[in-house]
Amino acid sequence: MTRIDELTKRMVAAMGRRKQSDPGLQGPGQDMYVKAAAAYMAEMMSNPAKMIEQQVGYWGKSLKHYAEAQQQLANGKLSPPEDTGPSDPRFKNELWDSNPYFNFIKQQYLHSTEAITQAMDDLPQLEGADKSRVSFFARQITDMLSPTNFLATNPDALTKAVETDGESLVRGLENLVHDIEHNEGDLLVSLADEKAFKVGENIAATEGSVVYRNRMFELIQYKPTTDKVKETPLIIFPPWINKFYIMDLKPKNSLIKWIVDQGYTLFIVSWVNPDETYRDVGIDDYVDDGYLTAINEVKKITKQDQVNAVGYCIAGTTLSMVLSLMEKRGDTSIKSATLFTTLTDFEDAGEMTVFLDNDFVDGIERQVAERGYLHSYFMSRTFSYLRANDLIYAPAIRNYMMGEAPPAFDLLYWNGDSTNLAGRFVVDYLRQLCQGNQFAKGTMEILGETVSLDTVQTPLCAVACETDHIAAWKGSFNGVKQMGSEDKTFIVSQSGHVAGIINPPSKKKYGHYTNPKISGEPDAWMEAADFNEGSWWPRWETWLESRSGGEIKARKPGKKSHPVLEKAPGTYVLPKEAAE
Repeated sequence: MTRIDELTKRMVAAMGRRKQSDPGLQGPGQDMYVKAAAAYMAEMMSNPAKMIEQQVGYWGKSLKHYAEAQQQLANGKLSPPEDTGPSDPRFKNELWDSNPYFNFIKQQYLHSTEAITQAMDDLPQLEGADKSRVSFFARQITDMLSPTNFLATNPDALTKAVETDGESLVRGLENLVHDIEHNEGDLLVSLADEKAFKVGENIAATEGSVVYRNRMFELIQYKPTTDKVKETPLIIFPPWINKFYIMDLKPKNSLIKWIVDQGYTLFIVSWVNPDETYRDVGIDDYVDDGYLTAINEVKKITKQDQVNAVGYCIAGTTLSMVLSLMEKRGDTSIKSATLFTTLTDFEDAGEMTVFLDNDFVDGIERQVAERGYLHSYFMSRTFSYLRANDLIYAPAIRNYMMGEAPPAFDLLYWNGDSTNLAGRFVVDYLRQLCQGNQFAKGTMEILGETVSLDTVQTPLCAVACETDHIAAWKGSFNGVKQMGSEDKTFIVSQSGHVAGIINPPSKKKYGHYTNPKISGEPDAWMEAADFNEGSWWPRWETWLESRSGGEIKARKPGKKSHPVLEKAPGTYVLPKEAAE
């Protein structure tokens, strides 16, 4: 109880700091779905010590009830009815099937979820974005109300609490307080052990050097591992929503290391993490001070007239607009372009559609008007709710109810190392691209030029992912289909937004689909596509090699005009406190 009292005081202090730093600030989309919840939480949080006291009392009663119920069941001959429902990874504990109490709860929950889902599907008056939104929030409710999320109906947590005499619950409370303190009074569940990784040491450790820096990015050139390299250099533009080292986690799954090992002079852009001083930075700034500058610096360093370019997610969207801009200007600096999980036509934005109505975007606009940037917390929370069971509830159960430490998982560590977004850029991107679909409609203006999909003439390879919840593959296909280039390749990788891309050949885990005919409807393309075992990386490298010229002596990072500034991964990728 002494530990609980100390933890309660720490939580109150952390929440008080948040109140002082952000008085009255509402999160994006609050008007959309949390007015009632906000009022309820405000009432509860007005006396957090009382709330914790009530919670501890509830835990004690739940444990006593569980122990007594188990003893009674042990003396009887009760058995649950046959369970013919679908399997669900949340219900792995054998007690969900063997114990009458838990089996009843599980089956009733699954039946209720099925009924709610069916009700959403059977709403004839709703269609399109409205139906997607209703279905999304219905799923949020059913996911939240899963019996695994509550101590009294979670056999794993109850068993561990009994075995540890409640110590697991106290450790869980410690984990909860840590997360609230770490996020300045907000709650964001820790997904990975923060102490298990250090950027530049055991992740993002491929050898290279920072050879250029401006206010928008650091340019990293990687050290060659082959005697000869392809003549045409390759530059990767990662998304600035997260940090670039998703492509350089560990040597065995590093796309960056793999590309270097294939004999390419590889550069990557490491974007700055914006703060309030980037309030007026918009898409034009990312294009001019980002893409165009980076491409020109690579050309200078390598003494080449052309580069091959890669854009991942939002960086692929912007790269596509750069291709159109260059076509308008007669600039042939990009020899070929590769797009990873990229939307350019937002008519079908997949699951992200639910966040693109005015009420949500209005909330974001209020947020950036107040701060000058969109805090990484809101981006992390938004994307997490697209996969709530995996990224919110399962980690919360492990951390808070089981009292376990987050795992040492590099991918989840990266997922939690998110970035802020510059104020003007956020609003322009959401209003002009996501809502207005201006690029696909041919009305988007970049640096004084009107850009459109049909003006993109560069040889193109696009890789989409079959179960991508951020950039749906069908939407990606529809955008590529409209591009004017006659040299287009489209690949659909199995798995999702990250795992489908970070899929090294050595794993032999996910396959990919190919079909040279990029026309018609996405479903028809997929029906006629060939399935290929294994990673798409070698197929793409074959495509890239044919557009990379002959071989020359390997280039060392930097040169007299571009001296090495520091070792990779540079400064911009580091946490702010580490960079300082």
